[in-house]
Amino acid sequence: MKPLRLRDEARAELLRETAYYESKREGTGKRFRESVAASFDLIRRFPSGGAPGPASTRRTKVKGFPFTVIYRDEPAAVIVFAIAPDRYQPGYWLPRTD
Repeated sequence: MKPLRLRDEARAELLRETAYYESKREGTGKRFRESVAASFDLIRRFPSGGAPGPASTRRTKVKGFPFTVIYRDEPAAVIVFAIAPDRYQPGYWLPRTD
């Protein structure tokens, strides 16, 4: 399996959304983070399994939450560009792929 690396922006999204969910109801932040981690595990095992997207990216839904993990399978690692909330403008993360 290839290593999975998060861009700084994706890491910030993960931390922000985890804190948001935890502030709404204790334990929900942990559940969100575990669902994202399950998506990461799936991506690492099957990097070409996500739905194709722009800029040679792929996307995988986060089970139980309105989020999508945006990533690209590169030679040395799988790069995560965004933990994208479904409510955001599609493609807001595209500048990160340069």
